Amino acid sequence: MGTLYEAARKRIRKLLLNIYPEQQITDKYLEDLYALIEENLSEVTCGLTKWDQTDAVMITYGNTITGKQTSPLQSLHHFMDEHLEWEISCIHLLPFFPYSSDDGFAITDYFQVNPRLGTWDDLHRIGQEFDLMADLVVNHVSSAHPWFQNYLQGRSPGADFFIEVDPQTDLSQVTRPRSTPLLTKFHTARGGKHLWTTFSQDQIDLDFSNPRVLLEILRVLFFYLNQGIRIIRLDAIAYLWKKIGTSCIHLPQTHRIVKLMRELAELINPDAILLTETNVPDRENRSYFGENFDEAHMIYQFPLPPLLLYTLHTGNSQKLTEWAQTIPTPDDEATYFNFTASHDGIGLRPAEGIIPSSRLEEMVGQMKAFGGYVNTKSNPDGSESPYEINISWFDAMKGTHEGPDNHQVERFLCSQTIMMSLRGIPGFYIHSLLATENDHQEVARTGQNRSINRKTWDYDQLIERLNDQSHPAHQVFTRLKKLMRIRSRQPAFHPNADQAILDLGSQLFALRRTHESGQSLWSISNITAQSHIFDLRLLESQGKMHDLISGQTWSFDQEITLEPYQTLWLTPA
Repeated sequence: MGTLYEAARKRIRKLLLNIYPEQQITDKYLEDLYALIEENLSEVTCGLTKWDQTDAVMITYGNTITGKQTSPLQSLHHFMDEHLEWEISCIHLLPFFPYSSDDGFAITDYFQVNPRLGTWDDLHRIGQEFDLMADLVVNHVSSAHPWFQNYLQGRSPGADFFIEVDPQTDLSQVTRPRSTPLLTKFHTARGGKHLWTTFSQDQIDLDFSNPRVLLEILRVLFFYLNQGIRIIRLDAIAYLWKKIGTSCIHLPQTHRIVKLMRELAELINPDAILLTETNVPDRENRSYFGENFDEAHMIYQFPLPPLLLYTLHTGNSQKLTEWAQTIPTPDDEATYFNFTASHDGIGLRPAEGIIPSSRLEEMVGQMKAFGGYVNTKSNPDGSESPYEINISWFDAMKGTHEGPDNHQVERFLCSQTIMMSLRGIPGFYIHSLLATENDHQEVARTGQNRSINRKTWDYDQLIERLNDQSHPAHQVFTRLKKLMRIRSRQPAFHPNADQAILDLGSQLFALRRTHESGQSLWSISNITAQSHIFDLRLLESQGKMHDLISGQTWSFDQEITLEPYQTLWLTPA
């Protein structure tokens, strides 16, 4: 480790000096950082690969499933063991720390498990069977966090951890993800101060221009890695660095900090994976790979949910096909995190410049008709525009632009199958797996639109629902599990296997995946509510073709009738 570590020291110092002025990176600061690294170095060695086709992530809150006699984390563990042990490789546990608001994203203590969920021992037991993903909430802390309470009293650590701004300052250029005020006034020992609060008055932005703030966040990062958390989700990372007079999003220092975090995370655990969460237009989102793929290992495929929803809403794949054809090919150490739903809404900013605004407005209107809500953001001119659609993904599949129909289950499964087919690692929000409907009761209770897709299930009631063969949840759950098992056995679905998007007309979405082992696989989806005749000769393949999903086999020159929303996974027989 000695020689390697000395080389790492030089790289770390160089990266720091690319973020901060030299006078801020003192010898004392470097000594403290190096000591922190040495305290957290482990004997973990690099595995053979970071990921393969067997990988699939489930996204969940720690209390989504609750039992009568166990902690929520124990109930979740039991559910996974009983029902998803062979289909899911990684669990993304949304913030499981003590918090004051925003369902966990206003953290009061980075180092403790919320006692209402369970203990670190509960998490460690889950981690023995599944990889773990956790959120590193870097942009802000709760107003109840000790750092902020220290700030109010002028004590350290914390006295210089936050961003004070004169309320008369022109902040019109700042990109806003919310319609709430950017500055919030607090009463401190030094009088009233206005502080930067990007997301809410209870979430106080940290001042990363102070390198001591970075040091404390790195302490949290290393702690997570040493608790067995392999994938670190960098929450709201795009807003990390502020500079008045700019948009305060995607600033160069933010990218350099991600690059530094990757260097240090891999030093602590060579198998660590950084995932950036940047719900922004596509080109901006992709920038977090870094110019040389030296920033995030994974980025969210944020345009996919609104584009897939639009495709199935209109019965026209043109926009999805055109976008998918532009997806860059990352190197072997980078890949995409594909998803359709999460704890947040369906972000609309990633569709900017891809779907015309008038068509987006039509889709938003239809989602409202299906029981959804819309959250807005503030624009520089003072206006507000839709930021995300809040609806359960299953209920978003109730129908099309023509209204509700009887194809909900098939349309839903089509959306998941397309997501699983694309290059990258698939992520399933637990409420998609469970076909959970809109939870209007929870919205009424919390007053938050996002609560519509954050239902808490009683364990026994959930199992009864999944065992009811007549219930759509049973159909969705069992068929998705079958698809996931099929997918995990195909080398062509390796996250880094080659991908070619085919244009077979607006009624189909089609792609070909090819693995270096020699396997080729075509995914052909009918994205309409009508049957569609497909000519296998369009694939320019010879010999018989076998569908992994239905088990049927055809000669290469046959025509196939695809039922509404049917997907074929075709391989040479």
